[in-house]
Amino acid sequence: MAIADLEYAFKSKINKVDSAQNKNFLIPEIDLALNEGMELFIKMIAQPRLKKDYGFEKNQRSIDDIRTIVMDSVSCSLVQGSSDIYALPADYWFFVKGYVEMSKGTCTNEMGRLYIRQHDDEFEESPFDRSSFEWREVNGVFTSNGIKLYASGFSVTDLLLTYIRRPLYMHNAAGFDAVTGYRSPSGVTYTGTQDCELPEGTHSEIVDLAVLIAIGKINSPEYQLKLNQLNLNNLK
Repeated sequence: MAIADLEYAFKSKINKVDSAQNKNFLIPEIDLALNEGMELFIKMIAQPRLKKDYGFEKNQRSIDDIRTIVMDSVSCSLVQGSSDIYALPADYWFFVKGYVEMSKGTCTNEMGRLYIRQHDDEFEESPFDRSSFEWREVNGVFTSNGIKLYASGFSVTDLLLTYIRRPLYMHNAAGFDAVTGYRSPSGVTYTGTQDCELPEGTHSEIVDLAVLIAIGKINSPEYQLKLNQLNLNNLK
């Protein structure tokens, strides 16, 4: 659905919740709720904190639901002044997997798998867990600047990252003001329109989540009813 259709669905559903007694949401407010709903939807699939049966690639439906924002084998650049920390892409959101291109002696441009470790792991002290050119394995940890790679006795020449990117902010700024658009709470000015990047099959669930978020913010007495009606099992 186009963004205008999502906004219409939002208005229709939120009025049904409270017999058309809810406040008249403005386009920027609806867009904000829709984006918050989309963010929640993606997180429940990509990186759930608690639900063990959720998760990216748990089943084909989950794969299809967010396939449009999966970036494959994107080359990363070294952080300026560093020899072992690679910067994350500007639109990076969640890690999926990584490979490195590495060289040792006359062996060049060999591909190895990146293994993300915990900071307190003793992976470099263990002969069984340390990075190995021969086994094509390189350890890495996330830092505030990017991903720090551990390579001893060989060199890494590139990091290829597969990740879930942050989707573009969907909006109908043209519907609010065709000339100037509107300014978001974060200070970004939006003009024109931007449709939802996720497949159309996810849109109804995103609208449901957006409605739930919106009525929660205005302390609607129908919040619990809507929460009970929302079939979160559909997100599995």
